[in-house]
Amino acid sequence: MKTKTFTPMGSLHPILFFAVVYVVALLFSIFICSALFYSCNTTSMDITETKSIPVEQAQPVVDHLALK
Repeated sequence: MKTKTFTPMGSLHPILFFAVVYVVALLFSIFICSALFYSCNTTSMDITETKSIPVEQAQPVVDHLALK
């Protein structure tokens, strides 16, 4: 009668699973931390600076509604 043996892949399955979970969590954390870093370090625009169109060049906005 042959004894039950484990294949190398089968015995490494839990280790490989947790290694893959660790790598995926590491990649997500790098993505999230870099997104937060870049969102916090953006240059702010000067709100007091405004651009306006002269009255002579301004054209009225006309909304055309299709009625059925």
